[in-house]
Parts: sequence; C-alpha cells; structure tokens
Amino acid sequence: MPNIALDLGKQAASFGVSAAYGEQQDVDGVRIVPVALTWSGYGGGSDESGNGGGGGGGWAIPVGAYVRRGDDLRYEPNIVSLLAVAVPFVWVAGRAFSRVIRALKK
Repeated sequence: MPNIALDLGKQAASFGVSAAYGEQQDVDGVRIVPVALTWSGYGGGSDESGNGGGGGGGWAIPVGAYVRRGDDLRYEPNIVSLLAVAVPFVWVAGRAFSRVIRALKK
C-alpha cells in the first residue's frame, strides 16, 4: 500500500506560483514573472485494518508581477489583491493591539 503522505509531499514540490499562474511569459520583448501568495495543506491517515485516506487543498492570491523591459526591472503590484489580503490583516492586528494596550493599562 503506498504511503499517501509521501506521495503528497512529492507532489507539493511542484506547487506554488508557477502551478497557480504559470511560468514567466515573454510578450513583445517584455518578460513578465507572476508573484503570488500561496498556501497548501494536506492530511492523511489509516486505521488498524489498513484502510486509509487523505486529502488536501490550498489557495493562491496574485499579488503582482516582475516586469522586465530591456535593462529595466520593476515590480508592479496587483492593488486589488493586496488590499484583499491587507484589510483583514490590519483589522486583526489592530484589534489585538488594542487588547494588549487595554491589558497593560489595568
């Protein structure tokens, strides 16, 4: 019986930005390299009789791209995705910070 955790680990090596959005592209002399925030997780198990199972999942958020035109290389962010990631983070961080300040005042 194959070990599902090892199989998933081998497959995870190919995941990431290139799996979600593809390899870099050359368009009219401009090289575009996608940049993304990716996450994936897996789980598996079996019982005493040898029956097993597993699964996994993940997500990817495009945060921008590196664009090379001749000798010029610059990062161009995807503002909508960055805001979608930043707003919940800032809210949680602000809430935690206010609770720390409140606890320190006591």
